[in-house]
Amino acid sequence: MAQQLSFDGDVVIVGGGLAGQTLALALHSAGVSVAVVDVLPFSTQLDDRFDGRASALAYTSMRMLDTLGAGARLREFTQRIEDIVVCDGRPDDGLRPGGPGPHSLHFDRHEIHPGADGEPLGWMAENRHARLAMTEAIAPRSDISVFAPARAVDWVRSPAFTDVRLDDGRLLRGRLLVACDGKFSSIRRREGTRTFGWGYGQKGIVATVEHDAPHNGVAYEYFMPSGPFAILPLSGNRSSLVWTEKAAAADALEAMDADGFHEALRARFGNFLGEVRETGPRWTYPLTLNVAERFHADGIAYCGDAARGIHPLAGQGFNLGIRDAAALAEIVAEQKRLGLDLGSTIGLKRYESWRRLDSIALVGATDLFNRLFSNDIAPLRMARGLGLALVDRIPPARRFFMRHAGGEIGDLPKLLRGESLAA
Repeated sequence: MAQQLSFDGDVVIVGGGLAGQTLALALHSAGVSVAVVDVLPFSTQLDDRFDGRASALAYTSMRMLDTLGAGARLREFTQRIEDIVVCDGRPDDGLRPGGPGPHSLHFDRHEIHPGADGEPLGWMAENRHARLAMTEAIAPRSDISVFAPARAVDWVRSPAFTDVRLDDGRLLRGRLLVACDGKFSSIRRREGTRTFGWGYGQKGIVATVEHDAPHNGVAYEYFMPSGPFAILPLSGNRSSLVWTEKAAAADALEAMDADGFHEALRARFGNFLGEVRETGPRWTYPLTLNVAERFHADGIAYCGDAARGIHPLAGQGFNLGIRDAAALAEIVAEQKRLGLDLGSTIGLKRYESWRRLDSIALVGATDLFNRLFSNDIAPLRMARGLGLALVDRIPPARRFFMRHAGGEIGDLPKLLRGESLAA
């Protein structure tokens, strides 16, 4: 007797993190039936100790979340990014009240979005709040089937569908399987899809701080010989820090008591925002690069970090997952309307073609910038400082980089333009 199906629909998504939930909402908005499988209950992902990171959401990403019904809830917890300052530095330079120094690059959102109510360069949101907005958007959609906690332990592809077996014995059937299960994707590994990449020997220390002076929506990316030191504005007089150090130094900083870390923080942060204080826990994350040689297998698409995981210095990891979701949802919706096989190689190759160029461009840029700036070689330091200052004096170059970071370059999927996928 055939086993009873717990889900028989269009798409099964394995991985219910930020990318997986975004994809589920995007597919649902187009009338595609979807199931989401995750090893953790969604409530666990909302705990304030689960993930200390914050994400810089590009303005095109926020357009998409608004269209999917998650933006309004998320906006309650976000901070507009009005300006971005990129500057080269050394450990004894500090960030002083007069500014970051002569070798810097300033992006002002008024150059591309003028007016008091113009779109910002992006939005800063703590990941736990982003998950809350996604979970609350999914909850009333009873036709999005959520299986969590559960683990996908096996999947078998037939010409018309893929059967996914969970660790509790339930069976899910979809016409397309999507791996959103992270940079160490078990689906990608079992399918034999190779990856290339490397570790940087660095870790990112993530912490939230309060400061006396307002940040005015300015994000700082301050390049030090040990790696980037990012100060990212959060709501109120708070900022999220991503402090990159060599692995041993990062571990030592994480292990410090509150007084020791405060002293190290003041030495690195300076006083340009007044007195600074750590609030809440701190985390460290190893920094690596990992890119799949292709973004699909037979009847399977790789989305988010399962397709590629990049260095966080540009804050583009979540945005790449959102763009993956926008492109894949549009292709799947079109195939369903035409009565085509959702897991066809033709459709999956379209998805890969649409997403690979953007992915490789950001992979190359983040890797190059990290290698170029994470050193203290005097001639190189002078050359990169002059390079930043030169771009700062060329308005078309500044505007190009702002639009690229905002996800507005190339053939945009409808959702990133704020357009619905509904027929």
